[in-house]
Amino acid sequence: MTPVINIKRAYEKPLKKDGYRVLVDRLWPRGVEKEKAALNEWAKDLAPSVPLRKWFGHDPALWDEFQKKYKAELKHNKAVEDFIERYKDKKVITLIYGAKDTEHNHAIVLQQ
Repeated sequence: MTPVINIKRAYEKPLKKDGYRVLVDRLWPRGVEKEKAALNEWAKDLAPSVPLRKWFGHDPALWDEFQKKYKAELKHNKAVEDFIERYKDKKVITLIYGAKDTEHNHAIVLQQ
């Protein structure tokens, strides 16, 4: 069974329908209290590398190139394989991210 994978900003209210909630940012989202985040896991290793994150800087003009570079990182990231194997039987997984831009962020790439 393949889980349904959703994405959601860390600043949105947690809901039961979110299922297994995983923060996929390397940095903790500002102003979010750990208790209120209702996370099941913080998977820092799934986030883009620090150099890639800094290079991208959430600039929509760099989005296409960022996706290519991030996908290349993910192909060589053992944490991705481990995550998929561990949670392949979950019904719903929600990837939580802190970026303001809901159309140009790494959680979209992970969701795919």
